Amino acid sequence: MLSLIAAASFFLAIHLLVSGTRVRDALTGKIGLGPYMGLFSISSLAGIAWLGIAFAQARHAPANAAYWDLTPATRWVQIVLQLLAMLLIVPGLATPNPTSVRQEGALDRADVVRGMLRITRHPFLWGVAIWAGGHLLVNGTLASIVLFGAMMILALFGTASIDAKRRRALGAKWEAFAAQTSNVPFAAIAQGRQRLSLSEIGWWRIVLAIGVWAAFAWAHPYLFGVRALP
Repeated sequence: MLSLIAAASFFLAIHLLVSGTRVRDALTGKIGLGPYMGLFSISSLAGIAWLGIAFAQARHAPANAAYWDLTPATRWVQIVLQLLAMLLIVPGLATPNPTSVRQEGALDRADVVRGMLRITRHPFLWGVAIWAGGHLLVNGTLASIVLFGAMMILALFGTASIDAKRRRALGAKWEAFAAQTSNVPFAAIAQGRQRLSLSEIGWWRIVLAIGVWAAFAWAHPYLFGVRALP
């Protein structure tokens, strides 16, 4: 269990205490953006691998106490939450977004705020937060709380971290983009600054998201040893 806690702490630290802070600015200033991105990518992949291995070991540890379990109701809620997560994650990844890695140039487009970005400028991270929250709902063991709790913290605080990083780097360009969008999903639409357009999101992206959700729901017992569907 200590290895899992250490892995989760490491993964959070490199993203929230390095990637989105002035530590990153100092490092890129000394070694350059390319080498920094290479080192960060390697660290991230190592962190994910460490998390996966440590979680697999912690699941069978004596200290892995269960604080709650799934019920028929929470199983259905979880299924719906995972669909919502995929509807943010998949179209979010398939939409040009200046908050994504190496996509700052999208700000030069006059129509950059389209599709998913009308809902939130961080569709992927909000999708991950919902994905993690749904898994926490039905997995009350200590190992699951550490793993999915870390993913939720990273996703939620990561939105603010990216905003701060982009604001420092892009200045007025970023401020203009941020004024048209919202971090919290649907906030800009509720405030009248944006409108929802499913056609702009792209029906193919929506269908793909549903397909990915259905595939993971069906394959869950084969991939992770636990069934997701009732």
